[in-house]
Amino acid sequence: MMSLARIGEVGLFWGGLIALGLILGGWLLGTQIKAIRLGDRYVTVKGLVERKVKSDLAIWPISYTEAGDDLSSVYARSETDKKTVLQFLQEQGIQPSEIEIGLVRVIDTQATEYGAARRPQRYIVEQQIMVRTSRVDQVAEAAQKTMLLVQKGIIVNSNPGIGLAYRFTGLNSIKPDMITEATRNARAAADRFAADSGSKVGAIRQANQGVFTILSADQSGTEGDQAAAFAADSSLIKTVRVVTTVDYYLEK
Repeated sequence: MMSLARIGEVGLFWGGLIALGLILGGWLLGTQIKAIRLGDRYVTVKGLVERKVKSDLAIWPISYTEAGDDLSSVYARSETDKKTVLQFLQEQGIQPSEIEIGLVRVIDTQATEYGAARRPQRYIVEQQIMVRTSRVDQVAEAAQKTMLLVQKGIIVNSNPGIGLAYRFTGLNSIKPDMITEATRNARAAADRFAADSGSKVGAIRQANQGVFTILSADQSGTEGDQAAAFAADSSLIKTVRVVTTVDYYLEK
């Protein structure tokens, strides 16, 4: 049989283990509670960066139409118009490799407008010539001289949304620097907030890179705005914009 002294030693051992377990459990619980409280202490800040860039691609669709009752003569006039437009582009320094000739579209108004009043001219021939070049200044200058085509009897269609468009294709080359700068601006905003609240900025809790938007140089339009998108396309100088959202933990 185990002696009373031995029993006492075993009891003390197990009692010590239980006490140690309670101490460790209390410490871990306190640490978790502290972490939860710190998790509630964070600030959300935004870092904005904008850069002015120049378009590096011009897309210029030049559309024109001829109409009449005799299809062969209407088509012949359309071909004459094509030669005139091509000569105009050549005079403006546009290279043949930068020009694409579109398909000819013929509309028979009597065949397509059932029950509607007949138009004065039966056939409409539509033609489009597309200029695509990285020499944006050359195109910008040429676009100011389309009145020369009007003087030769060619009416260039200029429907909103399908006219001369300028694009910036170098976004990937400036993205990393802009993201770095936006994050730095967000950190500066967090530091100011922490200083005002008597706290210190800790680690990043969550970060959102944000969406890059390209606007016209003098535009502050909103994303998804069709008018804003059209204004951006027609602008040679653009503004690239990104807003980064970052959550920082706040520490005492």
